[in-house]
Amino acid sequence: MSSLLTQPGIRIAPSILAADFGRLAEAIAVVEKAGADLLHLDVMDGHFVPNITFGPPLVRAIRPCTKLFFDTHLMIEDPLRYAEPFVKAGADLLTFHTEVTDEPRKVVDHIRALGAGVGVCLNPTTPVSSIESILPDVDLVLVMSVWPGFGGQAFMPEVLPKVAELRQRLRPDQRLEIDGGIDADTVERAVRAGADTLVAGSAVFGAPSPGEAVETLRRRAQHAGREGLS
Repeated sequence: MSSLLTQPGIRIAPSILAADFGRLAEAIAVVEKAGADLLHLDVMDGHFVPNITFGPPLVRAIRPCTKLFFDTHLMIEDPLRYAEPFVKAGADLLTFHTEVTDEPRKVVDHIRALGAGVGVCLNPTTPVSSIESILPDVDLVLVMSVWPGFGGQAFMPEVLPKVAELRQRLRPDQRLEIDGGIDADTVERAVRAGADTLVAGSAVFGAPSPGEAVETLRRRAQHAGREGLS
């Protein structure tokens, strides 16, 4: 797995779901220059979640535009079917939802065999126990702090105990990501609970200066991280 994910530290992952798709390459260049660590790609199928976003063709189109790591969140009913097209298009890591499968081990093994990193996602009310069998074998756990399907929702603080539980369970080389309502006001709470990889869509691409928004999120997240160590 890329050392980008295996080393502890704060990571900012702007979600292009909130970007202007008519100027997507330009939007990506701005956050990359500002120091974003990952680019979060929210893939929605209109079945698992009530919205449709994009598929492998868009991932393939933007891959030449940036060197950023493609953190690809599959909010879809059939990750086994679509994992390979996304990896071939340029995705570096695929995160699937535990809620869509009774055989998470099969999904983990399939993605790993394709040569990509593996993440697993938990919806707000899904317990950690649902991923017990695969927890040691994923590179990243993503906790949703909103119900998936649409950007711009309010942060759900009730997920923070789950974040704290996962922080105690994960190894130093495994990342703990949070997605939903992350902005300059909520990012510190997420980091204090244990999150180290922070997805932000509207807070970045909806800001007057997306580059400054990335820098602000990192500064506040790192401050909270230092507080947690003191």
